[in-house]
This record gives sequence, C-alpha cells and structure tokens, in this order.
Amino acid sequence: QVQLVESGGGLVQAGGSLRLSCAASGNIFSINNMVWYRQHAGKQRELVASITKDHKINYADSVKGRFTISRDNARNTVYLQMNGLKSEDTAVYYCYVRWFGVDYWGQGTQVTVSS
Repeated sequence: QVQLVESGGGLVQAGGSLRLSCAASGNIFSINNMVWYRQHAGKQRELVASITKDHKINYADSVKGRFTISRDNARNTVYLQMNGLKSEDTAVYYCYVRWFGVDYWGQGTQVTVSS
C-alpha cells in the first residue's frame, strides 16, 4: 500500500516559481518510476515529468527547460520545481506511482498562474 500526499501548490504570477512536493508512505525505494501529471480544467490528465529510482528523467516538451523533477528516497519524497510559470501551466497537479501492479494517485494540488 502506498499513500501519496502532495503539497506546494498555490497562486503565482506569470514568470514566478513554485515547488511541489509529494510525500509517499511506505518504502518508495522499491518504486521505480514516480510521475507528475497535471489536469487542465475539462481535459484529460497529461504527463508532466517522471523520474526512476536511478534518476532517469523524462519531461513533457511543454515544460522542458522550465521544470525540474527530483526525488529523495531517504525522505520518500518526489519534487517538481517549476520556474518560468505560464498561464497555461494552470492545472491540478497529481503525483502518481505504480507499485506491484496497482496505480496510486495523490489527492492533487492546484497551481494557478495569473497573467
């Protein structure tokens, strides 16, 4: 069983920065891939960034060069540093892992970027 709790969302002006955190209960060292998704209002969730336990990273083209994903296995936490935020980054951001064949999602954290 894995429980994911996100934090760090909020309201920021365009060009600003936010750092999201996702704290996982359980031993996430055994979880290979940790992923951030986001969901714009009325749209499907889309992958933002992912990181494996050996720190192989993948980004959506829309966030490359602006967002940085990282993880701290000792703290059971994955982070998303978001810089140069744009209005189109406004969405609910979700942390996701798949562990022993089961999908786990966090509750989501709202990010709102004002122009």
